This record gives sequence, structure tokens and C-alpha cells, in this order.
Amino acid sequence: MPRSVNVVASRRRRKKMMKHAKGYFGRRKNVWTVAKNAVEKGWGYAYRDRKTKKRNFRGLWIQRINAGARINGMSYSKFMGEANAKGIELNRKVLADLAMNHPETFAQVVKAVK
Repeated sequence: MPRSVNVVASRRRRKKMMKHAKGYFGRRKNVWTVAKNAVEKGWGYAYRDRKTKKRNFRGLWIQRINAGARINGMSYSKFMGEANAKGIELNRKVLADLAMNHPETFAQVVKAVK
């Protein structure tokens, strides 16, 4: 009896992977093994960098809050310590947005913390 291989499922699986490789350069877009390796590597980077992105944004928010706080005569650590002690429940993302786009509102927050 001849060997039975499920070509329909295999082709569907390969086609799905090749669809993800669309837009890659050279053999990475049309040679199965190269494309599969490139796509899997890309997924690994994407997974890793979703975590890195959160880290980078937190750092950016801290820098913006620090700059805004120093304009109003306070350091970042003092500002955050006092804000937590006073029970101000604004997160770093919101505080950074205020410091960047609404400096007068941020100045009122700093005044409330002082």
C-alpha cells in the first residue's frame, strides 16, 4: 500500500506561514524553509519587544514627569513620594501627558502635592 500523506493539510499550513512572510526581502518571502525560519524569528522578536516597549514607555514617562516637576521646583522622587503620601491616584502615563501637553494643570498638581 502506498504511503499516505495529507497534502491538503500540509499545503494549508505552509500557505499560512508564507502569508506571514509576505513583504520580506529575497528568499525569505518565497522559499519555504528560509521563510519559516524568518517568520518564527520575527515572532520571537515581537514577543520580546512587546515587553521591552512597556519598559521604554515607563522610562519616557518618568523623564517627562521629572522635567515637569523640576520646572515647578521639585525632583521626580520627591514629587512621586509626596503624591503617594497625599493619595493622588494619577498614574505615570497620565502625569507625563499632563506635564507634556498641559503644563498649567501639571503645575496645579505639583502645588497640591507641595
